[in-house]
Amino acid sequence: MRVRSIGERRDVAVTWKEGVASSALSTLGRLVLALAISVMLAFLFLPLISVFISRSPLELISNLNTEIAYQALLLSLETTLVSLSIIVVFGTPLAYWVAKYSFRGKRILEVALQMPIVVPPAVAGVGLILVFGNLGLLGGTLSAFGVGVAFTWIAVIMAQVFIAAAFYVFAARQAFEAVDDELLAVSRTLGESPWRTFLRITVPLALPGLISGAALSLARALGEFGATIVFAGNLPGSTQTMPLAIYTALQSNFDVAVAISALLLSVAFILLLLVGLINRRQRAFS
Repeated sequence: MRVRSIGERRDVAVTWKEGVASSALSTLGRLVLALAISVMLAFLFLPLISVFISRSPLELISNLNTEIAYQALLLSLETTLVSLSIIVVFGTPLAYWVAKYSFRGKRILEVALQMPIVVPPAVAGVGLILVFGNLGLLGGTLSAFGVGVAFTWIAVIMAQVFIAAAFYVFAARQAFEAVDDELLAVSRTLGESPWRTFLRITVPLALPGLISGAALSLARALGEFGATIVFAGNLPGSTQTMPLAIYTALQSNFDVAVAISALLLSVAFILLLLVGLINRRQRAFS
């Protein structure tokens, strides 16, 4: 039987120590990673979860049965549906144009179209006042004809459209880009007009992406606060949407603020869940 030399035994000991140290460092790294992930998840989700667990469901429902909540809910539903309709009608051709046509300055336009996503909403509100306010670039002309925009329900819709349109246009552009151009060319060679090709080929193929964009845009419009309060004000029953009602209720009835917050969170979760289901189904069929 061969007896290991002192040098060999020393090498084995060193290798074993290195293995133990490597294993300890690996375990420590996993613990640090798990701690960092846990802290971030807790920070992101605890404030949202607390809205639902701080009050019972019955309390949340009863606190929604107040005048401020009812008026804000009704106004938010009316304005966001109108805003979404405007975004879809005008945003769809814009998204198709950017997706399917090449032109000088296209990259700059694509960046500019995403600016409302990153610009502070209060800045957007100031910009809207400078254009459509009573003394603005266009507001003065409108005022001369007796049309007032600022601090009315029209201003609420304009603020929502400005902030939320980029979400729909971005998603719709991606959906149109995914449509194979060869299919459109075949449709035209069969005698279909560009308009019929768009309605019968392009839109059905891009529909999941269009619905996802509309859902994201609707959620963003429902939650719009900064541009609305600057451009439309916070007038109960006139321009006070649900986010503004939360701001007002914080100063008078905190329970109502929590209840409205829970309602907005529920709607946002449902819309995001819808987007996720659409995207998963689209990947399954692709």
